[in-house]
Amino acid sequence: MKGLQQFQMRLPCWGARFSFSVHSKRVSVKELKRGGTRPNFGFCLLPRKLMPDVSPRLVSRLGAMVAITAIGILPVAFARVPQPIGQQVPVVVQPGAPGMPTKALPSTARPSLPPISQADVDFMQGMIMHHSQAVEMTALIASHTTDKDVTALGAKISSSQADEIRFMQRWLAARGQALTMSMPGMPDMEKNRQPMAPMPGMLTPAQMDALRKAKGAEFDRLFLTGMIQHHQGALVMVKDLFDRAGAGQDADIFMFATDADNTQRAEIKIMQNMLEEMR
Repeated sequence: MKGLQQFQMRLPCWGARFSFSVHSKRVSVKELKRGGTRPNFGFCLLPRKLMPDVSPRLVSRLGAMVAITAIGILPVAFARVPQPIGQQVPVVVQPGAPGMPTKALPSTARPSLPPISQADVDFMQGMIMHHSQAVEMTALIASHTTDKDVTALGAKISSSQADEIRFMQRWLAARGQALTMSMPGMPDMEKNRQPMAPMPGMLTPAQMDALRKAKGAEFDRLFLTGMIQHHQGALVMVKDLFDRAGAGQDADIFMFATDADNTQRAEIKIMQNMLEEMR
């Protein structure tokens, strides 16, 4: 092609070819649209629709700028190539106390559970039994009432407390603790063979029997009043936990107990409002 000079450069790291065409005459937008000769850039330096008349000197300068930029970027691209995962050496860092430096531990270091607090174990074992009664109460809803609000509330309580029971069972099992407070074959006795005091808020056998026999609006009323009582008992259990020295310091226990307290306070208000609307 007469009057046309072409410069080509291949970058071995990417295997890409960048071409810069230099014309010996000015090229107009009209000529470009007719399919005539045009500058060939490896990068889209100028949009085709907005490209002005291009002179040979401008094309040469643009080509040189792209080449210099590519050469300048090349070592940076190589410098930032990450190491293969297999060659990386893991580093375990133990944060120091306030004002103290961190300490690098060997790669074989493994985390250990904090010391067990008997108050924490008692709380989790007791809360499993407490939650179990709430799940038992919600299981009656499907056959005892058609109230949509009670049904929705019961489904939420059943799902959340069943999940929390599984969490508490995993927590106890990981520490080699029994999942219940009672001894085998003695459901109403504590480990020290003393009669087990009723947990706060638990419905009595008479209350549970009345709930099973009720239907419709009467069931709704007994369910809501019984669950409010039940939730208030859980709040007492959380307070008793944090009132005991050294209890509730485990991160999992603290988060669980705090969340249970907040959730059940909110649900108590919802149930109180539902009872008010029924009157």
